[in-house]
Amino acid sequence: MPHVVTQSCCSDASCVYACPVNCIHPTPDEPDFLTAEMLHIDPASCVDCGACVSACPVDAIVPQAKLTDTQQRYLGINADYYKADSDTGLRGRPLLAPVTPPPSARQDVAPLRVAIVGSGPAAMYAADELLTQPGVQVNVFDRLPTPHGLVRAGVAPDHQRTKQVGELFETIADQPGFEYYLGVEIGTDLSHEELLEHHHAVIYAVGASSDRRLDVPGADLPGAASATDFVAWYNGHPDHAHREYDLSHRRAVIIGNGNVALDVARILTADPDRLAGTDIAAPALKALRSSRIEEVVIVGRRGIAQSAFTVPEFAGLLAEPNLRLALSPEDIELDDTSRDRERAGALEHSVAQKVRMLRELDDREVTDGKQITLRYLSTPTRIIGDDHVTGIELAANSLVPDDDGALRAKITDQTEILDAGLVLTSIGYRGVPVADLPFDDTTGTLPNVGGRVRSRPDGEPVRGTYAAGWIKRGPSGYIGTNKSCAQETVNALVDDFNEGLLQAPTSDASALKRVVRERQPAVVDRAGWHAIDRAELRRGAEQNRVRDKIVDRAEMAALAARAAEPVTGRGRLFARRR
Repeated sequence: MPHVVTQSCCSDASCVYACPVNCIHPTPDEPDFLTAEMLHIDPASCVDCGACVSACPVDAIVPQAKLTDTQQRYLGINADYYKADSDTGLRGRPLLAPVTPPPSARQDVAPLRVAIVGSGPAAMYAADELLTQPGVQVNVFDRLPTPHGLVRAGVAPDHQRTKQVGELFETIADQPGFEYYLGVEIGTDLSHEELLEHHHAVIYAVGASSDRRLDVPGADLPGAASATDFVAWYNGHPDHAHREYDLSHRRAVIIGNGNVALDVARILTADPDRLAGTDIAAPALKALRSSRIEEVVIVGRRGIAQSAFTVPEFAGLLAEPNLRLALSPEDIELDDTSRDRERAGALEHSVAQKVRMLRELDDREVTDGKQITLRYLSTPTRIIGDDHVTGIELAANSLVPDDDGALRAKITDQTEILDAGLVLTSIGYRGVPVADLPFDDTTGTLPNVGGRVRSRPDGEPVRGTYAAGWIKRGPSGYIGTNKSCAQETVNALVDDFNEGLLQAPTSDASALKRVVRERQPAVVDRAGWHAIDRAELRRGAEQNRVRDKIVDRAEMAALAARAAEPVTGRGRLFARRR
């Protein structure tokens, strides 16, 4: 009886390397790995050994016999992936390439010292790769006083299994040679050149921290905001935790239909009592308890075949109790190109799965709960209101093939106005320039080749400077995709170190702490973060919650300052997973 990959799959491929029979795909050496929405277990090849279960950092793999009723659909999702391969002649997938050990750093020179800017998944996977080398020192910097980036501030609070990857990051941080410098902003408290004075190299893993702006009249009205900022608010991000959102109108509208849009819609329509046990920020939970929102409309520019959300995310939404999902009959129709591909059996696996699940909405039993309405082929043309949002105008679209064959949304003159009190935009992310470094404005990334930052896209490498994650490749992939991305960057860095291309630090290791504390007395080190973490967990336990997040920087700094001595762990049994 096979094992099955379910919703919280993070695609870090730990399960792939653990599997003794190569039954989990796509693998990192296969071309569709970077774009795959989740990994899949071949039911015909799985030997039910369970090695993948212990390797998975987010508990996404479940034996078939233990699937819940709402997880049963993943049996079909996994099986259909391999059926599609068989139908298209791809069933004979290549065996996973042998695991190539990372290059070993030279031992005849001073140990390698690396600074990593950012503390999210890409940063932590990069640190893990570096710490396979003996004697390496890794110092992780972040402008926030807490680590883990979007795992802490971006993953929805009701997705606690996905957040479990943070346990893996804690295991990485507990290794000898690792230190945090949290609450320290590079470019303000320390410059790039100063980092290089204390390290052989710097890896930037700062993500894509800017939203793409919706450029329509009324976009600056109170009541119109970024979905990313809204997510940061309910997740207790210290820059956003004290915002206020008007939830008094019966309808909210979200522009964009990716995973973030689905997350926000789910939180806005969820029973606050179900959220109360999670790590949602206390001010957000209070606001949601008094919310009058009854419907959330999710607006997409193109058709159902071009839905931006992923299969596992939508499958999770379908499993929500007491939630109505609505889709108009005209929206369920495929465009001509996609219809022809469906008839020929040529739709991509994930697209076919989304279309199938959307069509199932007609068969769902309607409950008395709140409603999420999916709108397609619509473009916002203006946000309406005088001193606050009161509605939004949508124009109907048609899909037109471009010169390259891609389907583009073309606005028609048919418009409609929806009453709404809250409009959130979720139309993509973009990297922002990093102080003192080159920037490719076209891609929103640091120009790089294989993680080596260059002076321009076709220029020379910038000494000792590397990139990983979204600032390296753009906003693509999932949490675990950053693992293979970080491996590539670290391999390049170690190769350069061995070739003598990195200059040795001009200051000894102990000087860095002194300089940082002079510039930023409120710096939070590893012991300080453990003190914050323990306080949040303790306060959460007292309220029957996962944790009670501290959102005030001063309170976090005070807790960190009182941390008496460094600790090597948090008293949890958690095996390191590679």
